[in-house]
Amino acid sequence: MEDLITVIVPVFKVEKYLEKCVKSICCQTYKNLEIILVDDGSPDNCGKMCDKYAKSDKRIKVIHKENGGLSDARNAGIKMATGKYIAFVDSDDYVSNDYIEYMYKILKKENTKISICELQIVWKNTTIENNKENKVQKLTSKQALENLLYSQGIDVSAPRKII
Repeated sequence: MEDLITVIVPVFKVEKYLEKCVKSICCQTYKNLEIILVDDGSPDNCGKMCDKYAKSDKRIKVIHKENGGLSDARNAGIKMATGKYIAFVDSDDYVSNDYIEYMYKILKKENTKISICELQIVWKNTTIENNKENKVQKLTSKQALENLLYSQGIDVSAPRKII
């Protein structure tokens, strides 16, 4: 059986984007997912939307909490997570249908603890392609730290990674 992967989505004032985000996660080719939507005290209808999604997909769990900010919302999701791996998706983003499967296969094939991918920026139906080659690169801990410190392909943001 495939490993359970927890996807944590902090939610705050994103009514306009939330449906596309959640749908992109639910439609993954990798199906063994636990999806945790963390309503971080959003003053709009996001909390109700999260509850609606949870009723339509048994993989979705919802946390409603007082606003504490992005890191606090992610940490609340981590506390509830039961997956072997964790991925973060921002609630105003969406992911390709094979995002989790692709990243998971790299983790397994390369026997690593973290998988990181590039992103694609989309503004009002205009896609800005990144100029990097689509390649898999395995780094030692030292190489990864150096790349992180020198901003060479690894950033400190939580999304785009499975850990």
